[in-house]
Amino acid sequence: MLDKKLLTILACPLCKGPLQYVPEQAELICRADALAFPIRDDIPVMLEGEARRLSLDETLPANRGTL
Repeated sequence: MLDKKLLTILACPLCKGPLQYVPEQAELICRADALAFPIRDDIPVMLEGEARRLSLDETLPANRGTL
């Protein structure tokens, strides 16, 4: 579990935008860049080369069927 204070400080290293914490996948998500940064041993790995590209389904908002 990441420290809540740390989560408020962290930003995407590429766009400096907000990150979404997904504890089930141990990742920090940047929707703007469509990247998922891994968390290993409770340490965020904020390197572009270590990030996973989000699939199209992951980049769409959850309520994509509504107007």
